[in-house]
Order: sequence, then C-alpha cells, then structure tokens
Amino acid sequence: MFDAEEFIAESIESLKATIDDIAIIACSGGVDSTVAAVIASKAVGNLLHCVYVDTGFMRKNETEQIERLLEEQGINLVTVKAADRYFEALKGVTEPEQKRKVIGELFIRIFEDEQEKCGAKYLVQGTIAPDWIESGGGVRDTIKSHHNVGGLPEDMTLEVVEPLRELYKDEVRELARALKINVAERQPFPGPGLAVRTLGELTPERVAVVREACAIVEEEFEAAAKRGEMDLPWQYFAALLPVRSVGVHGDVRAYGETIVVRAVQSMDGMSARYSEIPHKILQTISTRITNTVKGAVNRVVYDITHKPPGTIEWE
Repeated sequence: MFDAEEFIAESIESLKATIDDIAIIACSGGVDSTVAAVIASKAVGNLLHCVYVDTGFMRKNETEQIERLLEEQGINLVTVKAADRYFEALKGVTEPEQKRKVIGELFIRIFEDEQEKCGAKYLVQGTIAPDWIESGGGVRDTIKSHHNVGGLPEDMTLEVVEPLRELYKDEVRELARALKINVAERQPFPGPGLAVRTLGELTPERVAVVREACAIVEEEFEAAAKRGEMDLPWQYFAALLPVRSVGVHGDVRAYGETIVVRAVQSMDGMSARYSEIPHKILQTISTRITNTVKGAVNRVVYDITHKPPGTIEWE
C-alpha cells in the first residue's frame, strides 16, 4: 500500500542529502513536475530555481495558469519564452522519434543557458515510471522517447535528479492530494506538448489549430460531465492528422486536414481503454471544431483504439 506522507518525508530527506548546490527544476505546471517542484522546494528551499519553458506547444491560456499555480505554491518561477527556437529547430522534422529527440535536446540546452545564469549543478525532473519504461533501455523496446528521458543529449552537463522515478500516475496524484496542490486531478499532458498532437510538420498555424481543437474537446467534455451526461475520461484531447480530404464550407469547396478526438480510461497510463462518449457530444465537438477553424479542418473522427495496441498519444 502506497503511503504518500511517508514517501514525501523520505523524498525530502533524500533530496537534502543529494542536492548540495543550486538546482533547476523543469516545471510545466502538470501533476508530475509540480509535485516534484513542491517536494524539492521543501527539501532545499532557495537552492531550487524553478524554470518554465513556453515552447509554443502549450494548451490555450496554459502559460498564465501555470504562472498563477506556482505562485500560489510560493515557488519562484522564471518563464523562458522559447517558441521561436523550437519552431526553428523542428523545421522540416516530421518523424515522431526525431521530434522528441529534438525537443529533448533543446529542452536541455535551454536549461544549460539557465544553469549559466544561476550556476546550477542539478536538473530536477518529474519523470515517472511510464516515461522511462516507454523510452526503452536494456532489454526493453523503445515505444516512444520521452523528452525528459529518451530525448536527453549524451553530452548534458547537468546532473539529473528524479524523485518520482519509480512512481505511477495514480501514486503521484496521491502525493498531490497530500501536498494540497490543486493539480491533483488534472489530466495528463505530454512533456513535448502539442508538438506530439500535431502529426506532420510543425508550424505555428498548424499548432494553433490543435490548440483550439483541444480547448473545444476539454470544454465540451467537462461541461457534459457537470451536466451528468457522461463520466469525465482519464485523458481527452484532439490531434491534427496530415490527412487532407475534400469538404464544403457554404457553397465553397474546401480541402482541409483531419482532427481526431481521443478519450481514454486508465489508472496509470500503462494501459487504457477508449471511452464510450455519447454521440451528441461528439457531434457538438465536430461542429464546433469545423466552424471554429474553417478552411483548416473539414473532418473530425473519433479514435476507438485501446492501449495496447495504440499508445494514448498519437506520437
């Protein structure tokens, strides 16, 4: 039986013994990185420098929400605006593994820049068990490289500290509740963000389409759950496929891309079953998406694949 209070106490003591100099933590505002940041802050106090990187792949209004959340926790935050650097580095990159590798390398380079500014020796990360299991190593096959595991460059100079490395998502949520952090029930969001929900080449315009579609999916599912029309899935989002089809907007022919809606039930992300969503809710989502991003998207589909065989995210 997992004891959250005991784990927190032991982690604080372990971090005190491990971190003897300035540390940087990569904080995205998600459950994993926020829990890691709060525990590390309790352990080393002012030695911890919390850095949030706005990659350009964040959800709608997410940067403002993250800044407010971490301020409420009393954590000093530095926000790095890096969207231009990410889009430039990923120009022409379409293969999913290469995307993750590029994102991982730039992720570390940015933190090395911050390291030079504050003299940090350690990089604290919110890596959890599914991250390194899926990233392979040893006898495991690589399912996908996680930007904070399989995407880390070999010549990295920071020492990585991962206090949540052996935990699963449900256990991290227990820690968040014990720490009274209001992200305990927040749905998972991939480290590379909308970059892995935008299949094909990454451009600001295509990512903006995914950002709007994800916001619509979240709004409609959460509103339907409040009305008692459905149970809220464990994770729910939209992805943009590089698949074009002919459509009609008014009397005008359109040739747009395809949005896929994904919603799953899971305990820890290691396996998942697709959620059976009421048809009228999916129809509302389809109508809103095609009306909101006219011309860019003219077809919306729903993914009914379990994990396995399909991973939760498309890339």
